[in-house]
Amino acid sequence: MIGGSFGLREWTQIRYQFSAVKGVSKEEAEKMGLHREKEVTLESAYEDIKKLDIDNWENKRGPRPWENNIEQNKQQ
Repeated sequence: MIGGSFGLREWTQIRYQFSAVKGVSKEEAEKMGLHREKEVTLESAYEDIKKLDIDNWENKRGPRPWENNIEQNKQQ
């Protein structure tokens, strides 16, 4: 019981210690050398999907739980 209260005290101390940490702005992150990926907009995602060829595709059957997956992999 005593060990549990000690562990709980340490756990809550860590939780409150790291919740006080503030985030960094984009400009500060770039100054530190951290480069984030470009944010994806709805329009850019739509343009990428528009380029896909949806007329030519092949249906791939997934494995069933009762089947042997080794035999299925050999057929593909």
